[in-house]
Amino acid sequence: MRGPSHDPFAPREWAPGEKPTLPGSPSTPLHPTHKRIAFGIIGLLISITGALSNALVTANLTNLQGVFGAYSNEIAWLPAVYVMGNISINLLLVKFRQQFGLRAFTEAFLVLYVLVSFFHLLVNDLSSAIVVRTAHGMVGAALSSLGIYYQIQAWPAKHRLRAMAIGIGASQLAIPLARLFSDELLQLEEWRGLYLFELGLAMICLGAVLILKLPPGERMKVFEKKDFLTFLLMAPGMALFCAVLSLGRVEWWTSTPWLGICLAIGLVLVIAAVVLEHNRSNPLINTRWLRTGAILRLGIVMIMLRVTLAEQNTGAIGYLQQMGLLNDQMHGLALAILAGVVAGILISALTINVKHLSWPIVVSLLLIIVASLMDAQSSPLTRANNMYFSQFLLGFSSTFFIAPALLMNIGSVVTQPKNLVSLVVLFGMSQNLGGLMGSAILGTFQTWREKFHSSQLGDQLSTLDPNVTDRLSQYSGLFSSQISDSALLAAQSTTQLQSVATVQANVLAYNDTYLLTAGMAFVTLIWVLWRLSRQRYVNWQQAKREAEAERRAMLPPTTLTSPGKE
Repeated sequence: MRGPSHDPFAPREWAPGEKPTLPGSPSTPLHPTHKRIAFGIIGLLISITGALSNALVTANLTNLQGVFGAYSNEIAWLPAVYVMGNISINLLLVKFRQQFGLRAFTEAFLVLYVLVSFFHLLVNDLSSAIVVRTAHGMVGAALSSLGIYYQIQAWPAKHRLRAMAIGIGASQLAIPLARLFSDELLQLEEWRGLYLFELGLAMICLGAVLILKLPPGERMKVFEKKDFLTFLLMAPGMALFCAVLSLGRVEWWTSTPWLGICLAIGLVLVIAAVVLEHNRSNPLINTRWLRTGAILRLGIVMIMLRVTLAEQNTGAIGYLQQMGLLNDQMHGLALAILAGVVAGILISALTINVKHLSWPIVVSLLLIIVASLMDAQSSPLTRANNMYFSQFLLGFSSTFFIAPALLMNIGSVVTQPKNLVSLVVLFGMSQNLGGLMGSAILGTFQTWREKFHSSQLGDQLSTLDPNVTDRLSQYSGLFSSQISDSALLAAQSTTQLQSVATVQANVLAYNDTYLLTAGMAFVTLIWVLWRLSRQRYVNWQQAKREAEAERRAMLPPTTLTSPGKE
């Protein structure tokens, strides 16, 4: 590889097989085996580090709520602002790599990550924590693509698809890992233990990339002034959407006026950004490409998959937390999910095929339906060990589909590199907004069904019912040794019965939520299968017409004309 050193934007001459696939990506020279192994390990480390930041907070919101002395609606801002920063900065990251180069991108953002992690240690109140979490979301977005680039260097050219499957799926390891060891970190110095661990990982990543640098890529001047205007419109608009989706079910949708105001302002900002981009000759986001049928359908399917996969955290984990279980009591469940995620990554890497990228999506939807129907059989006695297999299936689904889904339209990006930013934005929005939408929909539905079942059960708790009086008698006998006053004993028995009814109402509500998840996955599956069947029929008809045209072209001209009158 050689190129003029005086102009970083001058075209380079690449050796065969080394040229970067896309602008802003690294070149792919041949590496010795030991160096490939190092690239692979560093790629995994970077991917997990970037995702672990948010996972540690999400898995320990209850503990952090106590540390900061915050209400549930206040602590909910921490994961919300992380997603806000993450989804917004993706608009500019691709062009930053293309213009300033991969090495500047790598070192600059890892240094920023270390600094942000360090400032986390100095946080003393919730307001400053929210600011730092926003910055963490922005910097963490850079690490996800960086981990993929390092993973690509670890594999020869014929296995690059496997490298992408591993690099994309590795970030999904963060949430089960966070639930496995975060309790031990909290024992070090409460919440500072989490951030000390995160700072240590960030410094290890920084040292690793300084020792083993990515090969250079092509650089070009790509930024335009209007790009930043689009960012100033789109970023706050998407941030407001994230705030509404994250806080809606906590503050409640219909009783909090500022949610409607944020939604309206966000809608205006995003529409203004889309109109601006639609009328640009060289847009940052290619709206015409995004509105094509194939891309639009892919976006809908990816969002629906992420919505249904929210059953894992909002459904199963939420149910177990409702039953009073803590992270240290769910280590077995976290291991089952981790095993599913690893299995999904490995099987996706081994089976990925550019000719059959739709079928992993079909399999994932089928597994989501099976897992949700299994969880829908829960009772008040259901605990984490009863959910190992179903959550293994959901963990598997979360990584099995993700790489094929991203690769489905990578061909149009390779032929038209300007669409790379649009694809990254589509993928990031489908994963981030899809996850928030899933939590919002399932959490809201669970709350609504719990109120319904509580009302139904409350109507049945009559002292005229012999079963109710028998249960009250049992509770009276249970508390009689502790309470001598008959009126207090009766009140305590009634309170205990109401508590049991509330638990039962929550169990029924979660079962309804699992059924809703299965229903959404089933509808999505039917739609995907219909589209695949229709596409196969269209291809069959096209092949039939082409074969007929080829057959007619090979016939002698005399056989193609009708016999005339003699």
